[in-house]
This record gives sequence, structure tokens and C-alpha cells, in this order.
Amino acid sequence: MSWKEAAEPVLSRMPVVERPAGHVPFRRKLTWTAGILVVYFFLTNINPFGLAVGQGSDFFGQFRSVLAGSSGSLLQVGIGPIVTASIVLQLLGGANLLGLDTENDPRDQVLYQGLQKLLVVIVTALTAAPMVFTGAFLPADPAVGQALGIGTFGVKALIFVQIFIGGVLLLFMDEIVSKWGVGSGVGLFIIAAVSQQIVGGFFSFSALGARGFFANWYSIATGGTQLGSPFTSAGLESLLFAPGNILALFTTVFIFGIVVYAESVRVEIPLSHARVKGARGRFPVKLIYASVLPMILVRALQANVQFVGQLLSSQWAGMPTWLGVYGEQGQPTSGLFYYLNPIQQPEQWMWFRGAATGEPWMIAIRLAIDLTFMIVGGAIFAIFWVETTGMGPEATAKQIQNSGMQIPGFRRNPQVVEKVMERYIPQVTVIGGALVGFLAVMANLLGTIGSVSGTGLLLAVSITYKLYEEIAEEQLMEMHPMMRQMFGNE
Repeated sequence: MSWKEAAEPVLSRMPVVERPAGHVPFRRKLTWTAGILVVYFFLTNINPFGLAVGQGSDFFGQFRSVLAGSSGSLLQVGIGPIVTASIVLQLLGGANLLGLDTENDPRDQVLYQGLQKLLVVIVTALTAAPMVFTGAFLPADPAVGQALGIGTFGVKALIFVQIFIGGVLLLFMDEIVSKWGVGSGVGLFIIAAVSQQIVGGFFSFSALGARGFFANWYSIATGGTQLGSPFTSAGLESLLFAPGNILALFTTVFIFGIVVYAESVRVEIPLSHARVKGARGRFPVKLIYASVLPMILVRALQANVQFVGQLLSSQWAGMPTWLGVYGEQGQPTSGLFYYLNPIQQPEQWMWFRGAATGEPWMIAIRLAIDLTFMIVGGAIFAIFWVETTGMGPEATAKQIQNSGMQIPGFRRNPQVVEKVMERYIPQVTVIGGALVGFLAVMANLLGTIGSVSGTGLLLAVSITYKLYEEIAEEQLMEMHPMMRQMFGNE
């Protein structure tokens, strides 16, 4: 008996959001998308019952904009389990260890979707359990245990159930958006998380916490805050960093502009219809062909590595110093986990300002590892993403063949079209993945408005751009119903 036959009774019965029977009107799609977004914001503002609010550490704080969660809320784990499950399945699928034909076999498609859901549920439990039961991240309130008569362990179990349910809800909310809304739920949640930080970074006032960019400059303009002369080191530092934050503003605008520009740079392969004369088109191979979504996989892998280091440090009193030495704030100060910890803010590498941890040579090694990991990892995961999402040369050639199109001057043969695509897609995929990784590191080094991570800002801008394109396509198909048949949505 193969593993598919053994697992089919379980995987085929995993809960699933039913697909719409026919065309979903554009307004209804927007309603579903907006409704899920409201639910997401609602869940991020609910604290689990029994949690000792204001205590514990938020290790995933530096990855929040990528994992789209909220510390101390029902969505503590964010999209981390979904991304981790995707990494595992991509690695297994890339090595052809699953033996599933998700393109042609409907049975294998059901098994793959069920396996992905089961893996997400398992990873959600494995991620939430250490956060709750170690007490370092989500400490339980002993007073609640005494009042209910269930003890501290009972309160921890209650918190774990709530966090677990929140993670599973996020999985199905993503599926609802993908099938009934516009775009994907994962992308929508990332935009929501990053937008919160950016809006707060621009418009928040001291009464709401840390002052934002406009509040700082209002104080500077009215004389409440003194910058000093920009020709002195202290005045220049105040202008570039806090409270002026000019460098963060420049980085935010620059990243926004470069991503929009990169999304518009493309190689267009001419196409013509084999039977309809005059029917022509173009197949665009964008510079960021694999999109920036593979960056989620890279950062999630780094987050999981650092999470393991945190657990070892909190639970293993005799952990060797070469593995890592952790400070009072729960961040590594030396050892292997220090060098593997990505740089998220300018203060983490600017030793000349006196805020960085470690000697200059240690910071240089850490920066080199982070840059190499992001560039190489971005290229590798971009290749995996293209191959597993049907964007590779072979899959693209089949799509062009099935649509009745052909490349002028070449025989109408899938192998011929595939060879033409192999001239562009693999190279552009690697270059785009490496470019996105480089931009993410540069944004982290210079800082952004709202302390958004470089990866989070890249993701938000790129996903918003693609969401705009999808909305424009939906409006076009709504105005011209015949276009739905051409796009295969009818």
C-alpha cells in the first residue's frame, strides 16, 4: 500500500472551503475581501483569555511585517505555519518525493491540498506549544488559574487552544479570499500588517505611543524639538535618524519606486493565434518574474532558525557559548545564532553610533551572512516558486499551446516553445530573486518609516501592485463577459 492510499481517507476529508459554482460578481468579491480584512483586524486586537498582558517577550517582533501576526493576540503565529508548510511541500515536491501529479490528476490535487492543510495544522500546534508552555513568550496569569481552579498549566492549555484556533482560522480565511475574493489571503494580511506600521509611522502622535514622522516635524517646525546644525555630527545624525528620520523617508520612497519600476520592466515574447489571422498578443516575462512572495519563505526560514535558538537558550541552561549567548532582551549577542540573526534596523549594525551589539568585525560577518543568505536564498526559492506554481518553461509552453497561440517564426510545438522560454525564464527568475533579496537587506540597513522590515515593505508594495492589476482585470471581465471565457474564469 502506497502512502497515498494510506493517507487518502484522512487527506480527502480535510475541511475545505467550497468553490463558487459559477462566476462571482466583482462587488461580491470585494465584499468578501473587505469582510475577511475586518475579521483579521478584529482578531489581531483580541488577547487570549488567561494571558498575562504586558509580560513575556515578542521574539517574532522583527518578523511581524512578514508573518502578518500580532503579538499577544489570537493571531500570534500569523501566517508562519502556512509559509513553513509551503516550504516543506516545495522541497518535497522539488525532489519528487511526493509522487503527486497536481497538474493532470484531480485525485492527486485533492491529496495535495489535504496534505497542505494537515501540515499547516501540525505546524500551528508545534509553533504555538513552545510559545505557551515555556512561559517565555506568552506567560499565563496565575490569578486566572486560581479563580477557575485549573492551575497555571490549565491556563496555559486554555491559551494554547485559543492560539491554535486563531492559526487555523487564518488558514481558512486565506482560502476564502483565494476562492471568493480578490487576490490571496496571505498577501492581503501582509498588506494589512505593513500598512498599520507605515500609517502609524507617519501619523501617530505621542498620545498614541511613539510619535510619527509628521508629528516629529510639526514639533521641529514649532520649536518644540531642536535638530541642531546639520553641519555638526550630532545635528546631521538627528536629521537623518530620530527625530528627523529623513533617511527612513528616503528609503521608503526609494523602495516603493524601485519595486514599481521593476514590476514594469519585462521581456515581451510576441505571440500570434494559429487559426485566427490578425490575433496577436505578448507573453510578458517580468524582471521580478517569481514576484517577491518567495522572500516570505526565506524570512520564515530565518525566523524558524532564530526561534529554535530562543527555545534552546530558555530551556537548555548548559547551552554551549559557540551556539549563542543571549542578552536581557532575548536577542543573541554572540555565537552561531548571532551571526545567523538577520539585521532588521540601522541600530543593529551602526557601531559608530554606539547602539550595535558586537565588535565591528562581528557585525561585518553577520552582515555578509545575511546578504548572502538573502541573495542566494531569494534566487533558490524563486526557482522553486516558479517550478511549483506552473510558471516554468515547460508549464508555460503547454499553456501557450493549449490557448491556440504560437511564437511567430517557430513551429507550433510545445518542445520548441519550451526552448524559447528557457532562454528567458530561468535567467530572469534568478536575477529577480537575487535583486529582491538585495533590496530587502538594503532597506533593513537604512531603515524605513514605521520600522517596517525591508522584506515587509517589498512585499506590501509588490502585492499591492499585483492586487491593482487583478482588480483591473476583474473590472475588465465584468464589463465584457466574453473576456471571462478567454481567461478561463467562466
